[in-house]
Amino acid sequence: MTARDPTALWFHSPRPLPGARLRLFCFGHAGAAGHVFHAWPAGLPPDVEVCAVQLPGRAFRLVEPAFTAVEPLVAALDAAAAPLLDRPFAFFGHSMGALLAFEWTRALRRRRGPLPERLCVSAFRGPHLPDPASPLHRLGDHEFVATLQQRHGVLDDALADPELRALMLPVLRADFTVLETYAHRQEPPLELPLHAFAGSDDRGVPPAQVAAWAVHAGRSFSLDVLPGGHFFLHTARADLLARLSRLLSAPRAQELP
Repeated sequence: MTARDPTALWFHSPRPLPGARLRLFCFGHAGAAGHVFHAWPAGLPPDVEVCAVQLPGRAFRLVEPAFTAVEPLVAALDAAAAPLLDRPFAFFGHSMGALLAFEWTRALRRRRGPLPERLCVSAFRGPHLPDPASPLHRLGDHEFVATLQQRHGVLDDALADPELRALMLPVLRADFTVLETYAHRQEPPLELPLHAFAGSDDRGVPPAQVAAWAVHAGRSFSLDVLPGGHFFLHTARADLLARLSRLLSAPRAQELP
């Protein structure tokens, strides 16, 4: 793939596996670049290829404008991913990434495309639930950052650095526009296993809100509560990857408790 290939722009594999049994598409939280999943292959089964989703506006796509709405973002993802849907795959999304993974799965179903074997969502409320928090994306910079840190404990050191802050704020604001303008549409539950993960001490998205994903599972649903706050995918990474490894190693027809 060349640098101009849309597939290479949108998806990066830290450890490419041409003969992978399964591809795991990983979607990060608001403001995150794909590198947050760089170390994941070492903690997953050796035949699982991690495909980190790289959204515009960050890392090597810094000069590209970030999306501010779910539907065009999902449509662009879907178009770029076509060459990678040639083998079994699964989705994992954390926070904003959970919403993108969910909506992409529904978009695939609407166009009768291949579906993920499993949908794994993390640190995001059931998408049919209204956002209980007041919107952030139109706040001034100081109030935006202060409120974000209060709710989720976000990257204090990075946001304190003036240069990094100038780079991160436009992307964070765009991502929160995606989240806060999202309008859920009623559709039938997904006929695939759905697994949810929550942080035991997540102040912004408590486990009860994550448990609400159950209504979108047409086959099976599980909820794991891991130690930590909103960013337990970093602080409890070993526990999270161990559970994901069990799920991704299970036969397709087998549902784990």
